[in-house]
Amino acid sequence: MIATVLTGTVLAADGEGSVLVPAVSELIWSVVFVAIIGFAFYRYALPGFQKVLDERTARIEGGIEKAETVQAEADAALARYTKELNEARAEAARIREEARVEGNAIVADLRAKAQEEANRILETGLRQIEAERQQVMVTLRADVGVLATQLASKIVGESLDDEVRQSRVVDRFLDELEASTAVSTKGK
Repeated sequence: MIATVLTGTVLAADGEGSVLVPAVSELIWSVVFVAIIGFAFYRYALPGFQKVLDERTARIEGGIEKAETVQAEADAALARYTKELNEARAEAARIREEARVEGNAIVADLRAKAQEEANRILETGLRQIEAERQQVMVTLRADVGVLATQLASKIVGESLDDEVRQSRVVDRFLDELEASTAVSTKGK
């Protein structure tokens, strides 16, 4: 088959014309038409294509530049927000620490005030108890004196209405009572 094609090419070169090799006039006219079409394409169509391609390139480059600008702004905003967040966290930690210290100071102050109030109440209570004890002692001494005088009057058989005598009897009775109480307390 290859031999047949080569034989046909050689025969065409002899003058009849070949299917694979065109005639010189056809080649010249083809070159002229290609040159006219190429010139028209280069002169009219190519600038339009070039313009579209340049616009696309400009839009892509503009988009890239815009994206880079937006990315730079986003990075700057992220850095700013991160810094502000860290500052806010530090401020919150400082405020918590101040609140804790202030709370501890308030608790300590309240404890001190409560202790002072408890001591004051205790002291007031002790004074009141002492005053009541003194009052009870005076009342008891008077009541015991009256009872002792009446009892002694009945035992002795004479009236002990004399105040001096009555006071001596009461004092002696209470002294004996206190002495016997002190002895019984020591024995326990």
